[in-house]
Amino acid sequence: MKKIIIGIISGASAGVIDLIPMIVQKLPLTANFSAFIMWAIIGFLLSIIKWDINSFLKGIIISLLVLSPSAIIIGSNEPLSLIPIFIMTTVLGAVLGFIIDKLIKSI
Repeated sequence: MKKIIIGIISGASAGVIDLIPMIVQKLPLTANFSAFIMWAIIGFLLSIIKWDINSFLKGIIISLLVLSPSAIIIGSNEPLSLIPIFIMTTVLGAVLGFIIDKLIKSI
C-alpha cells in the first residue's frame, strides 16, 4: 500500500509541474484536470508495474503509453501542439520513473 501512495503522490506532484505551463497558456480547465489525473495514474502504474529495465526508460514508456489515446485526439486538432506535449511527457516520465523507483527502494 505504501508503494501505491508513493506513486500517486509523486504522480500528482508531476501533474502540478505539468500544469504550470498549461495555466500560463490559459488552457481549458478540462485539459488541466485531464493532465493532472493522467500523471496521478502514471505514478500509480509506475509504483505497481515491475519491469526489469532502467527506471528512466520505464517512466518514459509508461508515460507515453498513457498519453497515446489523448495524443490522437490532440493531434487531430492541433498536430504541432504534440511536440511540447511529447517533450514534457518524456522528461517528466523519466524523472518520475527514477524518483518512484528510488522512493520505493528506500522503504
